[in-house]
Amino acid sequence: MRSFVFAVLYLAATAATAQDSLRMDFEAYDPPSTLVVPEHPLTRAKIPFIDVHSHHWNMAEQDLKKLIREMDELHMGAIINLSGRGGAALKAMQDNITKQGYQNRIFLFTNISFNGIDEPDWAQNTVKQLEYDVANGAKGLKIFKSLGLSVKDKSGKRVPIDDPRIDPVWAKCGELGIPVLIHAGDPEPFWSPMDAQNERWLELKTHPGRRRSDSDPAPWAQIIQEQHHVFRKHPNTRFINAHFGWFAHDLTKLGQLLKEMPNMYIELGAIIAELGRQPRQAKAFFETYQDRILFGKDAYNPEEYHTYFRVLETADEYFPYYKRYHAFWRMYGLDLPEKVLEKVYYKNALSLIPGLDPAVFR
Repeated sequence: MRSFVFAVLYLAATAATAQDSLRMDFEAYDPPSTLVVPEHPLTRAKIPFIDVHSHHWNMAEQDLKKLIREMDELHMGAIINLSGRGGAALKAMQDNITKQGYQNRIFLFTNISFNGIDEPDWAQNTVKQLEYDVANGAKGLKIFKSLGLSVKDKSGKRVPIDDPRIDPVWAKCGELGIPVLIHAGDPEPFWSPMDAQNERWLELKTHPGRRRSDSDPAPWAQIIQEQHHVFRKHPNTRFINAHFGWFAHDLTKLGQLLKEMPNMYIELGAIIAELGRQPRQAKAFFETYQDRILFGKDAYNPEEYHTYFRVLETADEYFPYYKRYHAFWRMYGLDLPEKVLEKVYYKNALSLIPGLDPAVFR
């Protein structure tokens, strides 16, 4: 009798386990592929590259030897720290870089504050800060996505990216010969209903603070149009549109924008998974616009560069992205020609960003 009871309990437990597997949540379902294909994972770029989109907040006091060692292991010739802050903070960072002898490997972009934008001397003071920062080593200006999303004036109204009060800043960057790397908005699906039709559902579930709406703070298309308005209004200033301008999923549209705005360049930080799922179209895009694309990564995690190298350099098939909530699909390598890689990896940045050392890439 006891054996019979144990058998019943065992069958019930097995049935429950089977039921649980049938009820598995989507986020838990991530099986390894059984596909057997040639694999060429990379830990080092084929040729030296410049990362034009990185963030290092404590560089004024940081011992930079570890960063340089990691850069050498990746074959990274130079890195752009977009979080230069500006003013005395930027000078302290630059002084530390120079003191340690890495001024030909590590470069800074400055940042500006929009606090006090209502004040009549805001633009004048901000332009003076830009001049000061460039004199102290800044190679460009980074604009964070807070402009257009969360920056408000004293009345509580959202400050649009194309607010005319900022025009003197864009113009000064052109005059100084420095590029503006600008992040506007976020992926368009963040503004869509969070339902079964939203490809970013898993990311929005795991990061609910990223959800937006037409009233929080404005429609996606409006924010992007504000950015493009700035590009068109200031043709003598060169802009690097972060994250492919959030059009990596529609390369035909992005190509049209590049043709319409010759002063707009793009960098591929955080959108490599979009390119890896459309390898033929993406490769053709890179070949067509090879003079307008720069390598960028965004968050600095050395092991994540490996996926970028694999997508850009190999012809591998069906391999995963490193953050499933960003991309639950598999990717394919673009197998870019070396002449295109050279431009994307470093030549375009050398021609666009003043003061980089070309000797590092010989």
